[in-house]
Amino acid sequence: MATKAKTSKITDDTIISIYMDYVLEHETIPKSIYKFCKGNKIEETIFYEYFGSVHSIQKAIWNKFYTNTELLIQKNKEYGQFSNKDKMLTFFYSFFELLTLNRSYVLFALQNDKSVMKNMEQLKGLRHHLKNFATELINDGNANKTLKITKHNPKLFSEGAWLQFLFILKFWMDDDSEGFEKTDIAIEKSINTVFDVFDNTPLDNIIDFGKFLFKEKMV
Repeated sequence: MATKAKTSKITDDTIISIYMDYVLEHETIPKSIYKFCKGNKIEETIFYEYFGSVHSIQKAIWNKFYTNTELLIQKNKEYGQFSNKDKMLTFFYSFFELLTLNRSYVLFALQNDKSVMKNMEQLKGLRHHLKNFATELINDGNANKTLKITKHNPKLFSEGAWLQFLFILKFWMDDDSEGFEKTDIAIEKSINTVFDVFDNTPLDNIIDFGKFLFKEKMV
């Protein structure tokens, strides 16, 4: 029989882990915080120290995916010397590797409710983080440009990065290739395309990316 978890050891990560296991085992979200806490030997007052509702846990999980990815890439001592494009590539590769480790939960979380608005609600915090990340990259690049006409629009780029993420997320969810290698290709081609557009380079990569999308029946 499970023993009551010690209060001192209960953290937000503990509750998140228990929640993710719960929804996968029961194939549904908890109907009440009371029953969820009682069934998992968590004091309800401790739960509310970290989360106000089930929906807040859902959003927190996506925030954790982001912060854990950020911590991971910052451990790379060479990361600070990467170009902005390589920083973006590194982030996306690392983020989707983390999602793959939690694929069963992610698929459940996004497919459990077909409402696009509800899915966007749980991704709200992640959207904020990702747009800030993209904005920092553009501001960093703009700092080295003296002419205003050559500077990129951080707001436009950050919104584009978010839409790009949503596209890759959908691609990854549908990807049945070995090791999700097609998702890796999609990440590389899409990010190369975005930076080509912003850097006004030839359209070869855009055409190549378009052919890839057509082949994979994404258009």
